[in-house]
Amino acid sequence: MTKLIVGLGNPGDEHEDDRHNAGFWFVDALAKQSGVRFETEKRFHGKVAKGKWEGSDIYLLKPNTYMNLSGQAVGALCRFHKITAAEILVIQDELDLKPGTARIKLGGGTGGHNGLKDIQAHLGTPDYWRLRLGIGHPRDLAGDGQAMDVADYVLRRPQRSEQNQIDESIKNGLKILPLFLKGDVAGAMLELHSKT
Repeated sequence: MTKLIVGLGNPGDEHEDDRHNAGFWFVDALAKQSGVRFETEKRFHGKVAKGKWEGSDIYLLKPNTYMNLSGQAVGALCRFHKITAAEILVIQDELDLKPGTARIKLGGGTGGHNGLKDIQAHLGTPDYWRLRLGIGHPRDLAGDGQAMDVADYVLRRPQRSEQNQIDESIKNGLKILPLFLKGDVAGAMLELHSKT
């Protein structure tokens, strides 16, 4: 059973609307929907909200470190609460998926995502669940062959049409979350992946 849902992003008002913060957007929406509030927990290097799912504790985490140090927060909370990698769902932005697309997967590579790299380093395994929220790739926007640098792209606000599509994928992810948390991963995948 999932015991920890981690949203990835960068802290600070200046990054609030960046594409790289799609994971934060998801867990913020989940906390609001669940009626729980994030509180800063210095020992976990982040903001934590605690809720219940079918009688068991479930934690939401937004690391206060920058993206490339996300594993510090994940590792600290997992060690304290004895949470295994298989009990973690990480919500991340995904360059290789178009805005509006969301995919669930277990393990695999990091795709160059610095947050995932650091989490994997702290957990010692890539075998945790990911909900990948598509943000598109700058090469897709390059009409003249001059693609924007990836780092610049993820640290910028999406265009309004892209934001609407990302918001829709977050809604779709929230809808299938109960299925996923019940352990019906196949059902959650089928419903989510058929939407886009």
